[in-house]
Amino acid sequence: MNIPTLLTWLRIALLPVIAAIFYIDAPWARPVCALIFVVAGITDWLDGYLARRMSLESRFGAFLDPVADKLMVMVALVLVVESAQNWIVTLPAIVIIGREITISALREWMAEIGQRAKVAVSSLGKIKTAMQIVALVVLLYKQQLFGFDVQPIGLICLYIAAVLTIWSMAQYLIAATKLDVDS
Repeated sequence: MNIPTLLTWLRIALLPVIAAIFYIDAPWARPVCALIFVVAGITDWLDGYLARRMSLESRFGAFLDPVADKLMVMVALVLVVESAQNWIVTLPAIVIIGREITISALREWMAEIGQRAKVAVSSLGKIKTAMQIVALVVLLYKQQLFGFDVQPIGLICLYIAAVLTIWSMAQYLIAATKLDVDS
């Protein structure tokens, strides 16, 4: 157990806290949810940075980090969908969750055939993740910011993330299909 792995566990531990606060009927609850989500997102960056900087990279950490990321996104998506209760939010959430399940299964299969590196995280995946985080922070916040309704910005970012999700999934699947044909 090292600091980067502890930060990843912290990110996972914050998820039920976010969910519990989300359902508190108080004006401060949603901003606090968004803030905790931001803190969790910062731990995602920090654990990777520390692991590389301190040479604390581990196979378990490499496994747990993307699991924590996916749990974070999925919990926030479920909360946002439950709150919105409309297809405008539900549709991109289904796309994003479906992609995450598909790519997780693809990575498992690729690891089985010794080709795990072919589905490593790409720069497109990092942009997609950044869009998801921005969208989810704004949608969890769900209040005006300086008198401005920021929810449309959150929805736009969520749709951009969904498009990038489909695009990156297609790239991974095409790479995997080529490997399967070449085998």
